[in-house]
Amino acid sequence: MPTSAPPRNRFERRRAETRQALVRAARQILAETGDTSASIQTIADRADVGFGTFYNHFESKAELFDAAVRDALEELGQAFDEYLQDVDDPAELVAGGFRLSARLADSRPELMQVLRHRGLSHLHSDSGLAPRAMRDVEVGIASGRFTITDPTAAVTALGGSLLALVELRFARPERDGDEAASGLVEMLLRMLGVPPEDAREIAWRPLPDLD
Repeated sequence: MPTSAPPRNRFERRRAETRQALVRAARQILAETGDTSASIQTIADRADVGFGTFYNHFESKAELFDAAVRDALEELGQAFDEYLQDVDDPAELVAGGFRLSARLADSRPELMQVLRHRGLSHLHSDSGLAPRAMRDVEVGIASGRFTITDPTAAVTALGGSLLALVELRFARPERDGDEAASGLVEMLLRMLGVPPEDAREIAWRPLPDLD
């Protein structure tokens, strides 16, 4: 779970726990329906806090739901960092992120449902997946691994493709997720400038099991 500086005393700890309970409740609502029309009372009840407590932490529902999306996307980004920590090749990092996403739709559906419902508005966010994707694309361009010249356009294409893959995983659960991800990855790597044979080998190589 995303973390910040640890609270220094009991009051700060309890305040942080209450805020996280509200964020967690908002995440659950987003994952279930993608709808932000739930009342503050509904959110507070789900978080098991008092109605008035809400305004001790957030000025509006919009602020809470934005925090919930950022929280989920940062947790997802940290999962990518952990899983891909030993990978240096930018092409393998792109491939690993997409293939991992397909599997997380099964193992961590709440995270992926939040991405599915709200990821588009955070395609160029300063936290979560977007800055990690930009970092990897820029390294790929600088090293000559990728031949494209516009990193922002590349991240836009990758982000849109990831959202489409996640939508496919939930809309067509009978499809083989690994196969769908690998097929898409092969095309995307070729788009970035990876030679066809190399792109195919990276996209379809065996993927370790998730813990």
